[in-house]
Amino acid sequence: METTFRSPEDWKAALMTLPDGSYFELFRNIFGNVKTPFNKQRLLEDLAIFLSRGEIQDVIAAYIDGTDHRIITAIAVLENPAPGELESFFAGEFTYVELHSKLLNLEERLIVYRFRKDGAYCLALNPILKPVLAPLIADSGALFPSLPLDRPMVKKPSGPNAPILAAFLAFILDRPEFFKAGGGLRKKVLEEGLLIFPGVNLEVLAGIWLHIGLLRDEKERLTADASRFQAFSELSLRDRREYHAAGLLWYLRENSSGYFHRGRLQSTVRFIHDFLETLEKGRQYPETTLKRIVEVLFRQETSPSEKPAFNTDLVLEALEKTGLLEKGMGDLWIPLSTLSPEPDLNRPVIAPDTVSSCLLYPEIDFADAIKLAFFCSVRETGTAVRFELTRESAVRGFDRNISSREMLELLERLSGKKPDPSLAWNLKEWESRYSGVALHQGVVLTLSKDRHYLAEANPVAALISRTLAPGVYLLAAEEKAEAAEALQKAGVDIIAQREGNSPPEEARPQGFRHSPYPALEEADKTLASYNRIGTNKKGPIDPFQEKSGAEGRPALPDSEKAETYKTRFRSVLEKMRLPKPEWDELSARIERRLVLSESQLVGASVRFEKLEARGLDYVGKSTVAREALASKSLLEILLPGSGEESNRVVGLPLALEKREGETLLVLKSMPQGEEIRLPLGKIGLLRRIKHSIFGG
Repeated sequence: METTFRSPEDWKAALMTLPDGSYFELFRNIFGNVKTPFNKQRLLEDLAIFLSRGEIQDVIAAYIDGTDHRIITAIAVLENPAPGELESFFAGEFTYVELHSKLLNLEERLIVYRFRKDGAYCLALNPILKPVLAPLIADSGALFPSLPLDRPMVKKPSGPNAPILAAFLAFILDRPEFFKAGGGLRKKVLEEGLLIFPGVNLEVLAGIWLHIGLLRDEKERLTADASRFQAFSELSLRDRREYHAAGLLWYLRENSSGYFHRGRLQSTVRFIHDFLETLEKGRQYPETTLKRIVEVLFRQETSPSEKPAFNTDLVLEALEKTGLLEKGMGDLWIPLSTLSPEPDLNRPVIAPDTVSSCLLYPEIDFADAIKLAFFCSVRETGTAVRFELTRESAVRGFDRNISSREMLELLERLSGKKPDPSLAWNLKEWESRYSGVALHQGVVLTLSKDRHYLAEANPVAALISRTLAPGVYLLAAEEKAEAAEALQKAGVDIIAQREGNSPPEEARPQGFRHSPYPALEEADKTLASYNRIGTNKKGPIDPFQEKSGAEGRPALPDSEKAETYKTRFRSVLEKMRLPKPEWDELSARIERRLVLSESQLVGASVRFEKLEARGLDYVGKSTVAREALASKSLLEILLPGSGEESNRVVGLPLALEKREGETLLVLKSMPQGEEIRLPLGKIGLLRRIKHSIFGG
């Protein structure tokens, strides 16, 4: 909380930068006629003492309404934002004019002030009023509203499940030439993918895996990193979905498959994890709330001068498509913080379909499904996911140091049944033939004694540059694929191309020293200063329940008490004999909640300023327009529309023109920047939008 409020010295320094006219006008409004000679520093000390008085702080606290509360809390949560950043944060709730007017009012009431940082104005809260403001900031539920779920969640999480993801891996392993040279899926891959994976965008899924490093694109061939898949399989379901969401975010942002960047991936996953940690189980959130949370996290992840990597719409899209958020009724979103339970390892999770094929149940563990994918081929994923163990897929498994014994043991464990004897015999036969002809990186060819004849047969003989030992040959080939093609032409149908140099029965590497996918079991409390967003110590907040003292929510400021103070000040004003303009100005100050004590009425220094004119008050509208031109202030204009509707225009005045006996107001509309001309007489309401006293 200490960092929320800048020091009293910073607040005083900001006031000292005010132009003399604005400075003394501010103090006349508070203390009445300021005696000469002026001592700016002494006036500041008097102001700090005045605002520290208990009875004054009671009035200030009573005057703070729900809108004030949200703006004050936003300034604290956003950590001294620029006015434009606050406008972006409240987009959809306040227009520019509405927010600007409310900020000016908070400045006039000395709750908010502006200071210069890196040449730009930022907003801050008055540290003298910390006893009043700190309890409001601690209750951030008004800023991040949520509602309780009216029914328990029964829908299963969306997004690809373990069998689909494993099937996709098997599909890629059988078709490494996945992408065309110019981008996009190859025609054959696309045609087969549509048949096997109805409703799954394979190009997007491949792009996600490339971004998170499970796949690599090597000379237009996709390769799967088995050690990364092993590390990824050790994560929880939620963690894996968070990594998928991070990969999807980068895919959507770059509109391409992209590449793996560890540091970038980790920071994105941390951001997603922190976002989900702020959401309460059993609550549903308006889209505005979720976007505000994203904005807060963006500010804490990046400096104000940096542009966030993603917009909020992309974040919500990625979380929905990966099953971490669900779209509810209207604009409400439901966080799926409780995902599918851990599988029961004592129950079968695959069912043999034929001698060599099986169906995968949705409950299968992700790690087991991935192991199957490394030595099986996918046949369908529509109503069920079906894998088949073929000679080609078994060879893929042998290449990854998965022995036939390991394959059979896994199938038996997952199905609860011993595999068919004929399948076991086939696997042993394929493994025996696999060990008879092997290619090693380098490229080195080894031939068993009964295959030495291949070294003398074309086209293999043409590739041998040197005989290293009986049955061991160094080839003049740049790639294993070239040697494998020569062996196939010589009639060899099973060729070993083992990954690495370890034989199948040796202990394999234990993976990365440091996992490329660290689990995020407990997020840093990014917004710890405000508890969990949308909650307080009493539990979940329902900000839509506006009754004071509602269960689970601190009472909002007492509007009846605020009205009591206003009534007291009105009664004092009624007894004063003042000219009408001065009386009207003091009455307006009461309504704007600027009057904090009776002394501010009795000894008031009144400077009347006309800010708006309506209807037939042609002279008044002309005066307001000329004042706006002189001060370069924005104007808010209401024009008669159809029925009871009015057309609203906000713009910067450029000139007043006479044309055919009519006065035209020329202004540049905001934010469009279009120059328009409006007849002054037809304007229903003309209101000048004052500048901040700080000049921002």
